[in-house]
Amino acid sequence: MLKLNVRDMTCGHCATSVTKAVKAVDPSADVRVDLGAKLVTVETTVAPDAIRSAIGEAGYASELAA
Repeated sequence: MLKLNVRDMTCGHCATSVTKAVKAVDPSADVRVDLGAKLVTVETTVAPDAIRSAIGEAGYASELAA
């Protein structure tokens, strides 16, 4: 399970954009967004760097969460 802090998410549109970015890389990924905590949890077999890159291309910086 990949946990990412995505600090630039401020609304539902942001959460949807991040989810779509992840799904573009791995359509079978299970994506959960906690907007209040600015946390994205992804169940995927795709490399973390690919997921982070896709989120970055969507306009959102991310970092691995503890």
